[in-house]
Amino acid sequence: MSAWSARRFWTDASAVPVEGGFTVHLDARPVRTPLKAPLVLPTRALAEAVAAEWQAQERKVDPQTMPFTRTANSAIDKVAPQQEAVAEMLASYGGSDLLCYRAEGPDDLVTRQAEAWDPILDWAAKTLGARLLVTTGVMHVDQSDASLARLAERVDVLTAFQLSAFHDLVAMSGSLVLALAVTHGRLTAEEAWTLSRIDEDWQISLWGEDEEAAEVAALKRAAFLQADRFYGLCG
Repeated sequence: MSAWSARRFWTDASAVPVEGGFTVHLDARPVRTPLKAPLVLPTRALAEAVAAEWQAQERKVDPQTMPFTRTANSAIDKVAPQQEAVAEMLASYGGSDLLCYRAEGPDDLVTRQAEAWDPILDWAAKTLGARLLVTTGVMHVDQSDASLARLAERVDVLTAFQLSAFHDLVAMSGSLVLALAVTHGRLTAEEAWTLSRIDEDWQISLWGEDEEAAEVAALKRAAFLQADRFYGLCG
């Protein structure tokens, strides 16, 4: 069966142990990914979260209300077949990390960035062995090969499921360091999201908030927090 059947046909969605982990059964039918691969998940907790999304569906299946299922599908269908390339792409964010590019002014914004971001870069240097250079403006600054290698090592060990969630933590924040700070327990996802929006929040403090932009930011924040929850359920 296709995991994206348009209409609900099942009574109960449940997490079931299988070889290699856990899957989700819709009554007696195992869920498969959009590419028809078995949906084998690494932990019971993640399988239960996915099962809960299926159980919450009403007459029609709405994939937009199923973020755990969508990320799990991505892990199996998209990330696993090219895991090395995905890890390399995410690690490359260390070469242009958000935290390393600072405003030239005004002084208030410069101070906010330094107070918010310097402690996280210090943590990366001390805990991850990756000291990154800071610059002002948008001109690229070359980071040391050793520091980039240390960061890449932290990404290379992630599973396909972890990488799928980690992708959103990196891409939505623009920072490999912030994403690693979340997955290593240095920051909560909420704290990291706030730190990633220093520039935007400063602009809002000056000019006020655009309603449409606020709605987009709220959706991104929810997705960021959801990625953190998925990562945590991977075991």
